[in-house]
Amino acid sequence: MYMSKFLLSTLLLLASRTQGFVQPTHQAKFLPSFSSSHDVSRSLVQPTYGVQRQSNKLLHAVETKSEMMTLIGEDSASFTLEEQKLEDWIKFSIATGTVLAAVSYVWFLPFGPHLGDSFLQTVQTTIGTTAPDVTIFAMLSFFAIAHSGLAGLRPYAEEIVGARAWRVIFAIVSLPLALSCISYFVNHCHEGVQLWDLTGVPGLHAACWITDFVSFLFLYPSTFNLLEIAAIEKPQLHLYESGIIRITRHPQAMGQVMWCVAHSLWLGSSTALSASSILVLHHLYSVWHGDRRLQRKHGEAFEAVKERTSVIPFQAIIEGRQTLPQDYYTEFLRGPYALVVGGTIAAYFAHPWMMAGAALLKW
Repeated sequence: MYMSKFLLSTLLLLASRTQGFVQPTHQAKFLPSFSSSHDVSRSLVQPTYGVQRQSNKLLHAVETKSEMMTLIGEDSASFTLEEQKLEDWIKFSIATGTVLAAVSYVWFLPFGPHLGDSFLQTVQTTIGTTAPDVTIFAMLSFFAIAHSGLAGLRPYAEEIVGARAWRVIFAIVSLPLALSCISYFVNHCHEGVQLWDLTGVPGLHAACWITDFVSFLFLYPSTFNLLEIAAIEKPQLHLYESGIIRITRHPQAMGQVMWCVAHSLWLGSSTALSASSILVLHHLYSVWHGDRRLQRKHGEAFEAVKERTSVIPFQAIIEGRQTLPQDYYTEFLRGPYALVVGGTIAAYFAHPWMMAGAALLKW
């Protein structure tokens, strides 16, 4: 299971909207982008949980009878079949298949140029060792720099080549690097120094499995719109607010921390700890980087959302800055989340085949 989770979690890193099959009983009102603090205070006088500007501070309005919350950001994971176009999903399949085929040929297929082998050799030559714990740290560091670097360049690059073209460039760079990191980790995660062995502790496997499973409900928001990821629709930098965002403003980072804790506890090797360390560091950086990008894109709207959400899970709720609707659970009873649950379970049972595939690459 744990190798399959590494595959899914690393691929989720590559994604940077989708009405529900089960509609929430409260109605979410979507507000326009704000150009000034006056727009924020003027627009948020609607019940029930508004945000008002007083003494240059964002303050929460009192609860009214309806117990609804006016959303400033977008409704997370909303999806309806009626709004989908078969043509778009055909394009999605063709585009995704083409990119994956090209990456496979260039990176690892026997009749291709084997750039994946060259990447691994270059990394190990640069660090001066083939030790797996040092190697995976270096590989993931390179991936983090490339991934976050391209994300940081996005607003400037899109002005030159366009949003769709930049998304394709982003995928062509990130996908093969992620594949190398995944395959290398799967092949070497039990190597290095065995720091501890807790596999005999009763209940630990179940605890790790549950933690790992829940982590993907946090990780999923990075892929709320698959058509944007494949550049079929124009990629946008979304400001989500409902669903998992009510618990933590950075669910992908928190989900990755959960994943790393579970895997490090179970595997206990220096290679697993090394991989987890750089993944956590990368995602802690992404918290700052993500907020910076959202603030630059959405301005006052982001500041309002930031005021009533938190990075640490449940902190805003405990502090009274966020109140969950009575039917909050319905924000998860939606098609995209069902897909995540099904995919996670399927990956668990596909674990042996994934390990065999990684072994064939001999990285």
